[in-house]
Amino acid sequence: MSEAPLARRAPRRPATTAERRVLGADWPELPAEDAADIEAFLRRHWAETGSARATQAAYRGDLVLAARWLASRGRGGLRIAARADLFALLEMRAGAGYAARSTSRLMAALRAFFADALRQQRVPADPTALLELPALPRSLPKALAESQVEALLQAPDLGTPGGLAERTLLELLYATGLRVSELVGLPTLAVNLRQGVLRVRGKGGKERLVPIGAEAQHWLERYLAEARPALARGAVDRRANPTALFLAANGEPWTRQQFWARLKALAAVAGIDPAKVSPHGLRHSFATHLLNHGADLRVVQMLLGHSSLSTTQIYTHVAREGLKRLHAAHHPRG
Repeated sequence: MSEAPLARRAPRRPATTAERRVLGADWPELPAEDAADIEAFLRRHWAETGSARATQAAYRGDLVLAARWLASRGRGGLRIAARADLFALLEMRAGAGYAARSTSRLMAALRAFFADALRQQRVPADPTALLELPALPRSLPKALAESQVEALLQAPDLGTPGGLAERTLLELLYATGLRVSELVGLPTLAVNLRQGVLRVRGKGGKERLVPIGAEAQHWLERYLAEARPALARGAVDRRANPTALFLAANGEPWTRQQFWARLKALAAVAGIDPAKVSPHGLRHSFATHLLNHGADLRVVQMLLGHSSLSTTQIYTHVAREGLKRLHAAHHPRG
């Protein structure tokens, strides 16, 4: 499980552009009662589901925005929100141009919050019961071609410890299909070079064993022997995160933001449009290329750490589109 969220009042911050469209120039304070209710809910939600820190942060942000919007309308706190208030909130978001996926996540947060409040007997009824989620468009993952992945893998400068770290990160991401948070969060103890596997802690604290593959294992061994000791010596605080597998130039563990930025820069070096490259895109490429080469869908499901096969099935559509393009390009009657 990820660590429990700290009980705290949501910090005051500047409103985003989307929030200014909703709330206007005034960014109302979060009512104290709502702040306490949200944090209490998040603690119980984490204890029951083991949800990731990122999920907790997303739910907190959505619930705080909803509570402040209600406060700006003089409608009181979340605890006394009626179905009509939440319907008005959804109507406002549709008019303000919020993406359907963003509103769907807000609804998930509200439903979890009010289900908890009902169990705690803090509300007489669930005001989200008859509210419908917005329809989400079915979008296919964007996978790179195998030649593009190869060019990207060749982009780092292997003459520096940082470049060797980048090459290893890319090789490992493409070889395993890890989520970027799983990749940069790997501890050294997660690596078993003798068996050629990683022990990965995924969403909800679930663990899975993922094979590394010979090529990625070669680069991982080089990184551990040549680059990591040099990077560790550059740490300002030698005691900071000594167990992190991947260290940046300053000796500190990589962050998701750092990896994202370097991936964009390396894509440009490889001659690939940086806008078409993302850490999740490499995860999609991993799954799509496995299926293109005949892997079983359930094996791909286990490797990706999907709890449901239906989540993995979207990759069959990606693979099918690739096969159609190959047929059209090479078959005499394509």
